[in-house]
Amino acid sequence: MKIAIKRIIVIAVGLLLQILLSLSIYLFFIEKLFIIHLLFGIFSLLLTLNLIKNSKNYSYTLPVIIILILFPLLGTIFYIMFSKNKRRSKVLKNINQSESDSKSKKYLNQDQKIRKKLENNSRIKYLTDFSGYPATTGNDVTYYPIGEKAFESMIEELKKAKKFIFFEYFIVAHGKMWGDILEILEQKAKQGLDVRVMYDDMGCLTTLGKDYPKTLEEKGIKCVVFNKLSALAGVIMNNRDHRKMLIIDGKVVFSGGINIADEYINLNSKYGHWKDNGIKIEGDAVWNYSVMFLTMWNAFRKEDNDFTKFKYKFSTKRNSNGYVIPYAETPLDNEETGEDVYLNIINQANNYVYIFTPYLIIDTDMINALTLAAKRGVDVRIVIPGIPDKKIVYTLSESYIEPLIKGGVKIYKYTPGFVHSKVFVSDDKVATVGTINMDYRSLYLHFELGCYLEDVAAIKDIKQDLINTIEKSSKVSIKECSTKFFKSIFQALLRLIAPLM
Repeated sequence: MKIAIKRIIVIAVGLLLQILLSLSIYLFFIEKLFIIHLLFGIFSLLLTLNLIKNSKNYSYTLPVIIILILFPLLGTIFYIMFSKNKRRSKVLKNINQSESDSKSKKYLNQDQKIRKKLENNSRIKYLTDFSGYPATTGNDVTYYPIGEKAFESMIEELKKAKKFIFFEYFIVAHGKMWGDILEILEQKAKQGLDVRVMYDDMGCLTTLGKDYPKTLEEKGIKCVVFNKLSALAGVIMNNRDHRKMLIIDGKVVFSGGINIADEYINLNSKYGHWKDNGIKIEGDAVWNYSVMFLTMWNAFRKEDNDFTKFKYKFSTKRNSNGYVIPYAETPLDNEETGEDVYLNIINQANNYVYIFTPYLIIDTDMINALTLAAKRGVDVRIVIPGIPDKKIVYTLSESYIEPLIKGGVKIYKYTPGFVHSKVFVSDDKVATVGTINMDYRSLYLHFELGCYLEDVAAIKDIKQDLINTIEKSSKVSIKECSTKFFKSIFQALLRLIAPLM
């Protein structure tokens, strides 16, 4: 912990020095030359007009616009720092190249027989055409309504691994969960399997030491640390790898909300009962996850010239069992895939939409979609935590409850503890399970993933999980979400800066 605190201080001081240095340079010249101040004002105006013209989401860009208008100098510096990540960051450049590189995209081919069947399915058509990830059939899908059950299955499947193990998680922390997994990974590496571990440096800042990759490499486990924190990295550190997936032999994949830390399996949880979920898939859909992982991995360690050697060839023809489409969300393209999948489910719902989300920090598009669905008679229910993990974020989330309830949306607080699942299910027909929270960070800044399910048997289990959880939760009343004057002012300020948090 002491090492982590030192790293945080160094990084914070480095970022502050960068800002102060930039300000000092600009202020020095502005004091000397009035024309420079005028030019900054003009430049700020042009940037504002450009944002107004090209913004796809004003809820997200409004704080930047306000800063540019009120503080031309500071706003311009701020805009330059936050908008040039792709050009300034070697990490993001490499990921962008790896994601768009034809050698990666060519592995994601849509089966034409499946495509023909789905010509009139607008939800799936959007995903296959714009996310680039193909729809698959013949998958066995298992939904786990709690982290402990998912963990048990993960251990069972890890012991069966024969060729390779790909592991990518936002948080990894020492304890029983990681200890049991690491023991198997080390054994498999000694047996000659290709074992790869990727974790996010920000997510593991307080849980793993700076030199932990060396420890893994000494055990024969290849390791990549995503977007290492640095005092010189600046705001580029804002883009994190929030994905969670465990791929075994290209045959089986685990994903969902759980990270690799003991609270996710209800050991030493500080926030009451930790309600999370997992999903296991066996079938052709695993390949989508494999390409996601290999694309990211090769952005850091370019060692795979041919991804197909990791593709599992299923020997038996499986029953159709609906459609499964694992998809990625990236801040480096022009598609808000995660949010669009959510909006499509809401907008096309006829009977109900049930939602798990730990954070409820949403834009006007999402608010309007949820309330419009409720007004046309759709049963819209959202389950949020009863015990928050971040009080300021929770206070911000509470500010969105009142307009949703007034619009007919039912909000439930999970009384026993904290909800960490990210799940949508609708009309007994469609669902999505993944890592994408209903907040600005997940929807616009992080690297994320989800899995869209349609006409899959596991959907009934997802629905039942939500029903069971709602029965243990308390419904929020309009009186309960009404706030006092000063708290409402504080929430309004939090809303204004929410896209920057």
